[in-house]
Amino acid sequence: FILRYHVFCCLPGDNTPRESSPFINNTDHDRGNYYDGKNMALFEEEIESNPMVSSLLNKLANYTNLTQGVTEHEEYENEEGVTKITVKRSQMGTFIGVYLPCMQNILGVILFLRLTWIVGTAGIMESFAIVVMCCTCVTGGSYYMISRSLGPEFGGAVGLCFYLGTTFAGSMYILGTIEILLTYIVPNTAVFVAEKKEDETEAMLNNMRVYGTCCLALMALVVFVGVKYVNKLALVFLACVVLSIMAIYAGVIKTIIEPPDYPICLLGNRSLQNHNFEKCMKTEVIKNVTYTTELWKLFCGSPHLNATCDEYFTLNNVTEIQGIPGLLSGVIKDNMWGDYGPSGMLVEKKNQLSVPVQDNSRDIYKPYIFNDISTFFTLLVGIYFPSVTGIMAGSNRSGDLRDAQRSIPIGTILAIATTSFIYMTCVVLFGACIEGVVLRDKFGDSVKKNLVIGTLAWPSPWVIVIGSFFSCCGAGLQSLTGAPRLLQAIARDGIVPFLQVFGHGKANGEPTWALLMTVGICEIGILIASLDAVAPILSMFFLMCYLFVNLACAVQTLLRTPNWRPRFKFYHWTLSFLGMSLCLSLMFISSWYYALVAMSIAGCIYKYIEYRGAEKEWGDGIRGLSLNAARYALIRLEEVPTHTKNWRPQLLVLLKLDSDLGVKHPRLLSFTTQLKAGKGLTIVSSVLEGTYMTLRAEAKSAEQNVKSVMHAERTKGFCHVVVSSNLRDGFSHLIQSAGLGGMKHNAVLMAWPGGWKQAEDSYPWKNFIETVRETTSAHQALLVAKNIDKFPCNQDRLGEGTIDVWWIVHDGGLLMLLPFLLRQHKVWRKCKMRIFTVAQMDDNSIQMKKDLQMFLYHLRLNAVVEVVEMHDSDIAAFTYEKTLVMEQRSQMLKQMQLSRTEREREIQSITDDSRNSIEKRKSSVVETLQASNTLQAQLITKLGTKSHANLSDTATAMPDHHVHMTWTKDKLIAERNRKRGEPTVGVKDLFNMKPNQSNVRRMHTAVKLNEVVVNKSQGAQLVLLNMPGPPKNKGGDENYMEFLEVLMDGLDRVLLVRGGGREVITIYS
Repeated sequence: FILRYHVFCCLPGDNTPRESSPFINNTDHDRGNYYDGKNMALFEEEIESNPMVSSLLNKLANYTNLTQGVTEHEEYENEEGVTKITVKRSQMGTFIGVYLPCMQNILGVILFLRLTWIVGTAGIMESFAIVVMCCTCVTGGSYYMISRSLGPEFGGAVGLCFYLGTTFAGSMYILGTIEILLTYIVPNTAVFVAEKKEDETEAMLNNMRVYGTCCLALMALVVFVGVKYVNKLALVFLACVVLSIMAIYAGVIKTIIEPPDYPICLLGNRSLQNHNFEKCMKTEVIKNVTYTTELWKLFCGSPHLNATCDEYFTLNNVTEIQGIPGLLSGVIKDNMWGDYGPSGMLVEKKNQLSVPVQDNSRDIYKPYIFNDISTFFTLLVGIYFPSVTGIMAGSNRSGDLRDAQRSIPIGTILAIATTSFIYMTCVVLFGACIEGVVLRDKFGDSVKKNLVIGTLAWPSPWVIVIGSFFSCCGAGLQSLTGAPRLLQAIARDGIVPFLQVFGHGKANGEPTWALLMTVGICEIGILIASLDAVAPILSMFFLMCYLFVNLACAVQTLLRTPNWRPRFKFYHWTLSFLGMSLCLSLMFISSWYYALVAMSIAGCIYKYIEYRGAEKEWGDGIRGLSLNAARYALIRLEEVPTHTKNWRPQLLVLLKLDSDLGVKHPRLLSFTTQLKAGKGLTIVSSVLEGTYMTLRAEAKSAEQNVKSVMHAERTKGFCHVVVSSNLRDGFSHLIQSAGLGGMKHNAVLMAWPGGWKQAEDSYPWKNFIETVRETTSAHQALLVAKNIDKFPCNQDRLGEGTIDVWWIVHDGGLLMLLPFLLRQHKVWRKCKMRIFTVAQMDDNSIQMKKDLQMFLYHLRLNAVVEVVEMHDSDIAAFTYEKTLVMEQRSQMLKQMQLSRTEREREIQSITDDSRNSIEKRKSSVVETLQASNTLQAQLITKLGTKSHANLSDTATAMPDHHVHMTWTKDKLIAERNRKRGEPTVGVKDLFNMKPNQSNVRRMHTAVKLNEVVVNKSQGAQLVLLNMPGPPKNKGGDENYMEFLEVLMDGLDRVLLVRGGGREVITIYS
């Protein structure tokens, strides 16, 4: 059977289910295959979510990564005539896909147009240092690596810098192309021609702008029509580069045998432009007759021998030397060190004798060779660095490679090694073969307008000229091809919202809009018109990119991220750190102001992405770094207890959810935001009643609902919804275990159970009291907000009003700290703070006020102080009766055990209809028991809920509706037998009972204090009250709720505050 199974699986075109589909109940196959996969029946229920290993491996084997470059599509029609699109699978190897593109991009415009000038200006030693520094710091990756390693904020910011660098590189290559065209190939085609010598530079820049714009438009058109033409021409351009390099080395070898003949003319020690004269002499003798030369005319203004000539021309002789003396000439000693100078400085041969003159003001009009810009070491670093930026070419083609993980490191490192060798050897060979004054001649004026590097080439300078021209063209096309795709990739990632339009393109994926944007930015570089000015700009952007690439590698290695497993063996994080340090140093070495501008641009983009909310989650290294930092900070926090100076309310907010799993009181989160202002810890939590196995989806949904409300209310914190067998245990677990390490809550915020009297059962207020007990036991502060739905939202602005603090007992100073925190928020900012305290008969209220004012002064709190005197008074009849009614109702409900429906109707029933009816009801009940053996208790209530403040006014009024409940003696006996063993109060005793004196005193305090608070603070925006502790005996829980209800009666917004047993405010700063 096993043999037959494997044979069938190997048959091509067979419909037998493969091992990659080991499903038991597969209706797509016949019964003959029913037993397939039975050996995996143990995992039958997990197959849909957890595929078989064989299935996973099969998918991995068929996996093809998406190309980041251009995807060539082919269309064909099948038998039905339906057009399908197939993608050619990339099969490029290391040499074609990575090595050659890197070589083409690295060996470009700087090598052919500026390297000889850099060697002549900086000298061999410093040029060698520049090459080594720049080649060392470029060990990198691409935008994809940055974004996935450092997060979308860094990825977007540095990715845009990389895009700008690539775009300005296109400008540089186009400017190099035009410079070669106008200077060395067709110099007579210039549109702007300078009439004066001092205007030549401006005319050249204008020509660069005109021709550069035309060249940019032509290249953009080629890229728009089809990138496949660019790819086909890439090999041609690469061949030109390779031939040019070979011609240079061949020319160096030829100088050993026979140096090329490129004479240069020196006047004294000054180098002359020799494209306007043929003979390097002042006069010549022909048949014993002395004639003046063209050089004489340039310095004397006349061909006559008696003409007045330039003083320096008169005092110094003309000398002709070879511009390419050869490798064995010993000129390397003269070119070993640099020769920097300001703009306009004459190019002079150091060891050549000359007679100086005093007046050099007319030198600018003579055919001397000058420095066109000021030269210094850091400038040369910025100009040279773009020559090594092509190392990204292989990484950016990772989607087109057969094995990117293997090809990119090998190909890139080989390309860097090869090009570094070429640049280093060229630095030495140029300095050893070419005369110093020729090296410092940027445009080849001393060698008859030849490209300086071309004079060294063999067999002809035109090999280098044509090769460099096509090389710059190819590099420009590659930049215009790659930059739009990079912008399109950033736009499609969606991390920079205003760039989303650039994510669209033609039907085949060509980034049309991104190309237009790239052309527009590239035109800015063209308008700058100077290759030497554009090069430092793109150097900044590329250095920024390479810096973060090295940082990404170093961070991933130092964090020991499990998924960071580089295949390249010879890697250490110190290399990345060294590269990062070099990049940062080079940025400020080459141009500190450009570096600051580039970093500012990247910083603005970073903050913009962070502000708009980067929704991408790529498992970046910054997140890992944050986790490590958080772990370290949590451990440090737990080691040392919080000092009073650092204390702030770390809130655990206990929310209630409605039947639709929505937040019942969103204003509780608004109040949290106003109290916290984003500072400290906030944990928003709720509890679902049930089991986690059945309510897991509901818990996740509730958590999302809470998070959405938190976002709407701008509450910064954490959200957690737990499932527990009952709400009581759930809230208990949250109070005990919420938070982590030193980041644990020290205060609990919850809403007052406003409808506790109308509730069907006693669970809400019992849970509330147990929560109060547990926060007290855990030494945590408790904040209870009454009428939370009437609290202001975050958009409200309370223009006037007060926050009144009733400081009855001292519980750590939290009462005074909370108003200060609230007034930091713009909702409460204009409210004034008032502090009330209560004085007894034996207290000196005047001294109390002074002491409290001094205390607030030391606390640096601005508040109005008022001392309220509460005289001892007789307990009013209303207070006595109110206490009696409370206890009677509690005992009656306990005895009668009303059903939920009955309790909802009777929960506010008061057995007396007036203050004087108690004895009357008592006697009538006794007579009824004796006469008819039937107990009839009339429970009389008014419809609707009356407040305690109005209860005394309506006590004598007759009720609108009567509810009668009749109990027979048998029913009473049966009920008592059912509750056997429980102490109960008889109905007789119910009406004979006297209120507990302790409860009477508590009710008296609540009533009198409520009268004072309502009198003083009824119009306040918020009233803060000390919250008394719950009774130790649970039998008085309902009485406790009554006390609190009476205490807060008649007030709109009340915040009950109970301290956590420690000082939270101090006079020390």
